[in-house]
Amino acid sequence: MSDPRRVVAKRAENLSPTVPYVRGWAEAKRGADSLADQLRAAGLSSDFLGLKADVSVFGDGLVCLGPIRPAAAELLARLPASGLAMEMAECAGLRDVSAPPDASAA
Repeated sequence: MSDPRRVVAKRAENLSPTVPYVRGWAEAKRGADSLADQLRAAGLSSDFLGLKADVSVFGDGLVCLGPIRPAAAELLARLPASGLAMEMAECAGLRDVSAPPDASAA
């Protein structure tokens, strides 16, 4: 299998002195922490207990989600689209799309 981004490369267990593992891991840690903050805000933090930073044999940072429920994966997949829709509605000057309809308008 071809992997041009080297995402499926093996974990770094036998270290090489010429590979910048710490830099890759630090980048992955920042990404994992940012994702954890967003998952917490969305109420999904308990579904991603295996979220962690790692590094490949090439020194590339990796963010590992760990095992997750299929329902949590579906919610995660829908979050960007939902956020984009809300942002577009706000930019268009529409009312808050997450609020229930105003009963007095009926």
